[in-house]
Amino acid sequence: MNDLRTPLARARGLGSGKTGTGHFWVQRVTAVALALLVPWLVWMFASMSGGDVAHAYDVLRRPWNAILLAAFCVAMFWHAKLGLQVVIEDYVHTRATEITLHLLNIFLCTLGAIASVFAIVRIALMA
Repeated sequence: MNDLRTPLARARGLGSGKTGTGHFWVQRVTAVALALLVPWLVWMFASMSGGDVAHAYDVLRRPWNAILLAAFCVAMFWHAKLGLQVVIEDYVHTRATEITLHLLNIFLCTLGAIASVFAIVRIALMA
């Protein structure tokens, strides 16, 4: 098989970072998960309409609703993190700003996912 790189490129050994495919697949998997969960989420919110807060708590305390809502939150924040990462990499050209935005993206999306799952668990386990 012919190597199409220049002799200098072969000597440097630079090439793919080997992480793009994994990033691509995780973003697609979270997109499919969200596409499957959004109709359920709309149905759940519609079923809570017209009810009071106690009814909303009762709906969220059902195990399947709590599990699916937690899965939705994790998939949503993970998908958002990956999407924002691509935007930062493509459009921010100052290295210090890029690193700062990447760190903010990671911390804020992680914090959002943890806070969401914590709130869901708290509601689901209320007596």
